[in-house]
Amino acid sequence: MTLPAPPSPTPTGVAIQFLGAAECVTGSCILVSCGPARVLVDCGMFQGPKTLKALNYEPFPFDPATIDAVVLTHAHIDHSGLLPKLVRGGFRGPIFATPPTRDLCAVMLADAAELQAMDVENLNRRNERRGLPVVTPIYGPADVAATLRLFETAKLRQPVAVAPGVEACFWPAGHLLGAASVELVLASASDTTRVMFSGDVGALAQHLLPAPDGPSPTQHVVLESTYGDRERPALEPGRRRDILTEELRQARAAGGPLLLPVFAIGRAQELLLDLLVIMESNPDLAGEIFLDSPLAIEATDVFLKRGWNPDSQSNPYLPLQHAERIHELLRPQESDTLDRLRGWHVILAGSGMCDGGRIRRHLKRLLWRKETTVLMTGHQAVGTLGRVLVEGQDLVRIQGQDVRVRANIRSIDAYSGHADATGLVQWLLDRAPTGTIFLNHGEPDGLAGLARRLEAASLPTNRIITPALDESYGLGADEVQAAAASRPRLPQGAAGRQDWHNRRAGFLGLLNDVLQEISDDDARTRLLAELTRQVKVARRQTTVDGAAATTVTLP
Repeated sequence: MTLPAPPSPTPTGVAIQFLGAAECVTGSCILVSCGPARVLVDCGMFQGPKTLKALNYEPFPFDPATIDAVVLTHAHIDHSGLLPKLVRGGFRGPIFATPPTRDLCAVMLADAAELQAMDVENLNRRNERRGLPVVTPIYGPADVAATLRLFETAKLRQPVAVAPGVEACFWPAGHLLGAASVELVLASASDTTRVMFSGDVGALAQHLLPAPDGPSPTQHVVLESTYGDRERPALEPGRRRDILTEELRQARAAGGPLLLPVFAIGRAQELLLDLLVIMESNPDLAGEIFLDSPLAIEATDVFLKRGWNPDSQSNPYLPLQHAERIHELLRPQESDTLDRLRGWHVILAGSGMCDGGRIRRHLKRLLWRKETTVLMTGHQAVGTLGRVLVEGQDLVRIQGQDVRVRANIRSIDAYSGHADATGLVQWLLDRAPTGTIFLNHGEPDGLAGLARRLEAASLPTNRIITPALDESYGLGADEVQAAAASRPRLPQGAAGRQDWHNRRAGFLGLLNDVLQEISDDDARTRLLAELTRQVKVARRQTTVDGAAATTVTLP
């Protein structure tokens, strides 16, 4: 494996390298160097297209044993999910995080190890049938236990030394319980450089969490861009419940279950609270709620312990403690009992982008039923099953099987944990940056949209950089130097493309529909023969040229 080129040195000896969440919204990982010190900001798992997820199984583009410390912004798996792999590879330094983040990681990383074991077992069963090589999990429970022993908790707004010449200060980000933005102060013999990492910024008007905050002024900023091209109306809790109430009413009228793919940490707890309030005030919508996510169940216990409101000193999650309507399903056997249910009920299961977990089993058994409603409540990254469903594809591939989509696919944006474009611009203006602004953690449209908004806000465009995966920059007080070009782990743009396997499912669905519409058997035979011929041509060209470029002309 060819490692990405290191950054060009600057007089301060400070450099930054974007090893994840570049032109995509997963795999957050940034390597910061200050003289001999090397610190990672986040170490997240790639999600979405198989092209991206394959990076989880490849070696890190650095030696884990050379990393002095990790600074973790929050517990979501796309920011924390590869920490056990880092430890397995030889990392032995401290992992700095807020106390809630440490508690949530204890349940999230253990869950990730268990899911990997199950997914790999299923995949290897299919691979053996197809004569393909077997794979092993990225890490296991022992690696998670070793990782948790390295955590050191940090208090908000109190600087802490994390490595020689590197100091970190955590600020509330509002995105999730315990989530933080982090400013690193990097001291060298010649100068001091400050870099502010936004992490995931929550909406400026929070319902259950403190508003995002940070130092002002700061110098260089790395800013997330998930919703950089979108605006959302500010919603009071009552208005948000009104939107969810209408979705429940439509799903109830359809005659079947409501399936809610949820992020187990944060989104699940907020939805459960609102479902309880809605069903209490609308008896016609009352029904059983099944929380089919061991991770969400364990995370709820952390929210009950840590989720106090700093303004009122009360815990808004307490109604979840003794809610008889909510049925928690811990074991897979309990999940299987839902197969027999008919009529109105609500199922919450992870993952939120339908990219793994128990939600895929529910989708496989429910998507073909017209009375089912699937409601997406958050961002669906390019290449995820959730994105494919929202875009209207009528045949999808789940766990090696093609499934026809007849369910009602709905989407609302009232529960996002991310600030919208206006919120991101305001957060940045409040930081009053004097240096370069790096845009990451966004898909191409989000990155471009936020760059346009920042330009309109009178921030010079020559100070805005959108790094590609593995790109490096040397940082000075008043200058930024790009590293010499190197071969990245993925071609530029590959992170934002849909995987071929769901395109294949969509194509096969279309082909089947076309064949059904053709009444003449001879015409069907001619169509299949021509497609077969041209596929063989494309296959030969791929073998010779490495890429097929065939124009298919249907008879």
